[in-house]
Amino acid sequence: MFRTTVPHAARLSALSVLILAASVALAAPASAHVEVRASGASALAENVTIDFTAETESDKAGITKLEVILPEGIAPADVTYKSGPKGWKFAATDRGYTVGGPAVAVGEDAAYAVTVRQLPDAESLAFKTLQTYSDARVDRWIELGEHAEGGHGNSAPVLELGPAEPGAKLASPSPTAEPTSAAPSTPEADEPAESAASKDVATTSEEGSSSNTILIVALVAVAVALAGGGLWWFKRRGPSTS
Repeated sequence: MFRTTVPHAARLSALSVLILAASVALAAPASAHVEVRASGASALAENVTIDFTAETESDKAGITKLEVILPEGIAPADVTYKSGPKGWKFAATDRGYTVGGPAVAVGEDAAYAVTVRQLPDAESLAFKTLQTYSDARVDRWIELGEHAEGGHGNSAPVLELGPAEPGAKLASPSPTAEPTSAAPSTPEADEPAESAASKDVATTSEEGSSSNTILIVALVAVAVALAGGGLWWFKRRGPSTS
């Protein structure tokens, strides 16, 4: 009777393969992350389009929103929305921006693009991202430095920049909202105080002159009436006295 034996080394090799396969399977969900890329991105480059891809980690819900915390040197006003999933909208926040809308299909990644007015003078840019699903789950891709080395943990997407082009300069800050225009002025409001005062004085003088004229006319009328009455009285009294 013959017996088939498996060499000890072969058994160890098979066991190693199984362990490796299990490790890969268990590590697969953790490998998901947010990717960022920009063609020819360099320090101080202007009007740069940056593409983001948020990989899904859920097999039950779709991605509904991505919130990005901008790196130093990029203001929310410097970012404009270019494209994204159907129905998604862009909104600036005090620390970056959000893009979101109807949930993408379960199991699908969410890809979108923005345009940055000018990249800062830096070697790399980290875009910390909060990824929200339709079941309220949130993946936080925000880790930097040693916590993100080797692709482990919830590392933030980092965009590597090339050196600035010769002659590249930092542009002026983004224009702020223009001040509201003043209400249209009226002729009265435009007149200097002296002119208004002069008008008041002239009006008063005219009113005073009119009043004086009326008073003089009245006095003359009274005088005439008195004179006429006196003459009549003297005429009537004259014959009786004789």
